[in-house]
Amino acid sequence: MNVIVVGNGGREHTIAWKIAQSPKVEKVVCVPGNGGTAKESKCTNVEIKNCSYISGDENPYVQIAKHEGCTMAVIGPEDPLAEGLADEFWNAGIPCVGPKKQAAQLEASKDLSKEFMEKYGVACAKSQTFTDKKQAEAYIKEHGAPIVIKADGLAAGKGVVVAATEEEALEAVADLMEGGRVGTAGQKLVIEDYLQGVEISVLSAVSVTKEAVQNGTAAIIPFLPARDHKRLNDGAKGPNTGGMGAVCPLSDVTDDIMAQFNKECLEPTLKGMIAEGFDYRGFIFFGVMLTKDGPKLLEYNVRLGDPETQAVLPLMDFDFIEMCEAIVNCTLKNFKFSWKKGFQVAPVVVSGGYPGAYPKGKSIVIAEKAVEASGAKIFIAGARYDRRTGGGGLVTNGGRVLACSAFGRTFEEAWKNAYEAVDAVSFEGAFHRKDIGLPGAAESGQL
Repeated sequence: MNVIVVGNGGREHTIAWKIAQSPKVEKVVCVPGNGGTAKESKCTNVEIKNCSYISGDENPYVQIAKHEGCTMAVIGPEDPLAEGLADEFWNAGIPCVGPKKQAAQLEASKDLSKEFMEKYGVACAKSQTFTDKKQAEAYIKEHGAPIVIKADGLAAGKGVVVAATEEEALEAVADLMEGGRVGTAGQKLVIEDYLQGVEISVLSAVSVTKEAVQNGTAAIIPFLPARDHKRLNDGAKGPNTGGMGAVCPLSDVTDDIMAQFNKECLEPTLKGMIAEGFDYRGFIFFGVMLTKDGPKLLEYNVRLGDPETQAVLPLMDFDFIEMCEAIVNCTLKNFKFSWKKGFQVAPVVVSGGYPGAYPKGKSIVIAEKAVEASGAKIFIAGARYDRRTGGGGLVTNGGRVLACSAFGRTFEEAWKNAYEAVDAVSFEGAFHRKDIGLPGAAESGQL
């Protein structure tokens, strides 16, 4: 079978790589893909602008899928999901892994998401929503800091400010509502209590339809818990980013913690999806803070996380495309999940200046033998393949450039292997954290 993968980040490179491992798959069509998928086995990149057959009569992704003979679609990023791309694929008779538009609003609107959590009893931080700047400022002055300011709409990971002081919070409100930092996404703000603890990410497979509910097969199945490291600098310092690295599984997350998460976060979410009549066949990831009062949901993401995907998928000891088939066929509840025994560590290498302005077009040099000796897999995110350059032909094209993901039977072994691979990668301005997965590296302590 041929599969179309929509997206061009590190998550999509990882998904395409994992799909290509299936003996069922002949070709993975990545639209548009990146410098990693350009050289991945069984994968081919396709850009809409280069397809002469594209007409205005049908969605271009659907037209590419038909042209390439794809019988399944997997959507990586949140934007096309929020815009209803999954609906387009299903309407064209192409099974799609990714929630339909109605369900995708769980990520597209922080306000709607919080309403959903409160309606169905999901454990979460208390919050209020504002469209008026003066009212938002008055709320902050009344409640004090630390406090969390979130843009309502999609903001590519740049719409959340954890403010340590009232001044920082008020500045964030002005920046988001008037400064246009994230465009129209910041015209409405969700302001919520700051939760102290350590964050985890629970990526999960979802299969919910009205038919599945009737048959008793509606399900959300969590993967191994992972941890992203959002702050730019070691020790969880500096500005928030889209993610500086991930680790999976987590030694500090016990069976009791996961049982409490299932009861207070996952099960109410499934109940809500069923009650709302969602058609949700895809992935969801729960951003969770482990507080002294137990797990509290921070946010939903209606897709796999990035860079968590780069740490979780390599540990999957099953056929990824068979899981996708179980998702779309609503047989997920009976799918057999198995995981490699060990750890995966995936530090991210970013461009100098990230998460602010950064240069592009820097040539990337990879010492292939050193990477091979480490056993790591490099997943490309913000880099493109350019035949005109020397070496491997990769040049930077984004803030988060790549992740070096490595396995180990112990965490220490995985960590050592991952950082050996990081040391084998270089480009002008390259920067990375040196503490991914270490104690305290993702703590949200006293601000």
